[in-house]
Amino acid sequence: MPNLAINGGTALLANDEYQLMPWPPVSDATADKLREIYLSRDWSFNSPTEQKFEEEFAAYHNAKYGILMSNGTVTLECALAALGVGPGDEVIVPDLTWIATAMSVRYVGATCVFADIEKDSCCLDPEAFERAITPRTKAVIPVHLYGGMADLEKIIAIADRHGIAVIEDCAHMHGGQWDNRGCGSWGKVGSFSFQQSKAMSAGEAGICITNDPKIAELLYRAKHIGYSRYDRQGQAGTPPPPGLICHNYRGLALQAQILRDQLAEFPALNKLHNQFHDILAAEIADIPGVRLQSQGRLATRQGYYAQGIIFDGDGFEKLNSKKICAALYAEGIRAVNSTYGPVRKHLLFNMAPEYYRLAPEGYPNSDAAAAHTIVALHYTMHDQANAHALAAAIRKIAGNKNELL
Repeated sequence: MPNLAINGGTALLANDEYQLMPWPPVSDATADKLREIYLSRDWSFNSPTEQKFEEEFAAYHNAKYGILMSNGTVTLECALAALGVGPGDEVIVPDLTWIATAMSVRYVGATCVFADIEKDSCCLDPEAFERAITPRTKAVIPVHLYGGMADLEKIIAIADRHGIAVIEDCAHMHGGQWDNRGCGSWGKVGSFSFQQSKAMSAGEAGICITNDPKIAELLYRAKHIGYSRYDRQGQAGTPPPPGLICHNYRGLALQAQILRDQLAEFPALNKLHNQFHDILAAEIADIPGVRLQSQGRLATRQGYYAQGIIFDGDGFEKLNSKKICAALYAEGIRAVNSTYGPVRKHLLFNMAPEYYRLAPEGYPNSDAAAAHTIVALHYTMHDQANAHALAAAIRKIAGNKNELL
């Protein structure tokens, strides 16, 4: 008789026993504040609410300046523009990330160069990054992916030796710390997304953080049609630097207020995410062929978009992540998915071949992660019972994997 629910056995959990946190979160208190902003008509153009959120979010990540924008793709584009990246330049990005990381490079006219990832963190491999460097390399965008941090110490050391700017893609790493300092504050610029599914969400929005006042001013002008932060609406005081392409990528006070309230609650929520990780790690530690995505070599306080779980030994290498997700779902585990997969293979990646460059040695780690890694999304990580249930489901599948094989 089959033991796995996907094959007709009894499911481990009853319907809805695996609790999903309603996402994005809402509250009456925030709704009241949004009504006040709405009635004030002070919705944009560097409003007081925007400024307060920029200051608070930057400070939480140990940065001096925050620049709110309309989403977490244009934050990357503006970061590249502020650092002078353009046609003729190359920018190195990890092969495993969301397509926006790569497309932002194309938006400024530069060439995207894909590099492989580390097996454990699923983030940019410093050695692959160094192999990809050419005289045209002007920037690198390490991505802190799912629940892992890129090795900032090694990446920044390599970048400094070659005169390359580091832009941290922190779309998945709200609240994370590398070596006791906030993610996003290590590179020249840190870019965050607040899109609907993120661990802090305003539906859409993004922010750049930096400790460099000159870069902060360029970022502000790039997103604010050339205005300086110190100009009043309709009263441009000084021109933007020649060649800096400036857009209307402004965020809104309504988004900023939603995010201010979420930021106040975020440390407590992120603590639950970390407790989920610790419980899951302890309970699957003895299961052959299963391991958690590494948090990062010098990670101290972790942020989570998701918990990555890697199935790559003891027969699991013969199973793909989609089949494992389906088996977990049948056992009652919801909100587990496969990874994005490599950018170069994504259905929505349509960049012409002349605008990106691939590594001659290929991408063995990125391809393996895409095939054998699943992610449990952050809005399941608030509940310790979910961690125990997920561990039990993984153990059941591990003990009966021949049914799947």
